[in-house]
Amino acid sequence: DQFYIGVTYNLLKDTPVGFSNDKFSTGFSVGFLRDMPVNKNRNLAIAPGLGLNFNNYSQNIGITTTNGVPVYTVLTDPTSYSNNKFSQLFVDLPLELRWRGSTFENHNFFRIHGGFKLSYLVYDRSVYRSGLGDAVITNNPDFNKLLYGTYLSAGYGGANLYIYYGLNSLFKSAQIAGNKLDVKSLNIGLIFYIL
Repeated sequence: DQFYIGVTYNLLKDTPVGFSNDKFSTGFSVGFLRDMPVNKNRNLAIAPGLGLNFNNYSQNIGITTTNGVPVYTVLTDPTSYSNNKFSQLFVDLPLELRWRGSTFENHNFFRIHGGFKLSYLVYDRSVYRSGLGDAVITNNPDFNKLLYGTYLSAGYGGANLYIYYGLNSLFKSAQIAGNKLDVKSLNIGLIFYIL
């Protein structure tokens, strides 16, 4: 059984024309995995888990409202706003297939974990600050409540490289100029396993 803590640099993929990442977008995750070996040597295992994941995205997709309805725009002039980001908090259900080079005597070992993760959105907040005023939106109905994706972590000892790729869009119904906003998450960072 293991607790985990992860930190990531967050990117958006499949973005609209004119998109750019602003500043450094970060993510943070914590959780617990139940390790269940499936062979005699105990170096192969499956591990279901439960966790929390917070992701922040600083970029140039402005989210404002008109009559209470979210409106999306690619912000082409970076001097026209001082801050633009959205943040999301998820409950995660990861399921990993694990390989490790451990023995009964050695607890520092190489490992490779591949997994699939379901994430349920419990809170979101977008902030757009400009000289014309601020727009702060919470619980945006255009965000997908259920996300899923694959991930891989590999390393030696407690610290491991980590990459996650979302397989469905962060948005379910948002559009920019009549085109569906179909952006997906790519998170790259480190994950630490704690026995």
